[in-house]
Amino acid sequence: MPKDYHLVPFCPEPVRIVKPNKNYLLVHKPAGLLTIPGRHEENKDCLITRLQNHPKSQTATVVHRLDMATSGIMVVALTKAAHRDISKQFELRQTEKHYIAVVDGLVKEDEGTIDKPMIADWPNRPKQKICYDTGKTAVTEWQVLSRNLKEQTTRLKLKPITGRSHQLRLHCFELGHPILGCHLYSINGSEKKANRLLLHAEQLSLTDPKSGQPITANAVCSF
Repeated sequence: MPKDYHLVPFCPEPVRIVKPNKNYLLVHKPAGLLTIPGRHEENKDCLITRLQNHPKSQTATVVHRLDMATSGIMVVALTKAAHRDISKQFELRQTEKHYIAVVDGLVKEDEGTIDKPMIADWPNRPKQKICYDTGKTAVTEWQVLSRNLKEQTTRLKLKPITGRSHQLRLHCFELGHPILGCHLYSINGSEKKANRLLLHAEQLSLTDPKSGQPITANAVCSF
């Protein structure tokens, strides 16, 4: 079976509704659950399929994605108008979000910005790589929340200014402190230091497409 069609283990954790609305839903996606169906016919279980199978959210459509291994807050549209409006907010970078990550090693500085352009690493898909010649702009702001001297790890708050695939994973790797549990971007066995990717989308802010009011939702981090 080609590697693009590997089977995804079933995720027993449910999708939780954080903030219901008749036009959209803010939901908490568990780690280990795809956002959309995979290519293999047995990889159909995912966040959007579960929502569409529920009588109150049968019209749910994906506005943005989280990697399967990443947990946290997401927004899905329930109407075509909401989908257009919220998609435009993401496109124009009018939404704000931050993530929590636990990385390998003790980060020396307390905060900073990573500005390194990214492009797909085609021979090593699905990996991405830094490329200053043809890469697309990728910017991440980061802040140390705590340091664990015993475990030699650092807890970070990550704010992606852009939204490239694997941006936070690759940028932390480039910082010299890969996210624990990440098998794509790792150093010195950092991928084995956690039983899951320790990356969680904690907060998302956007504008309600109907009322124009700011909306913020949080998903509690489990690590």
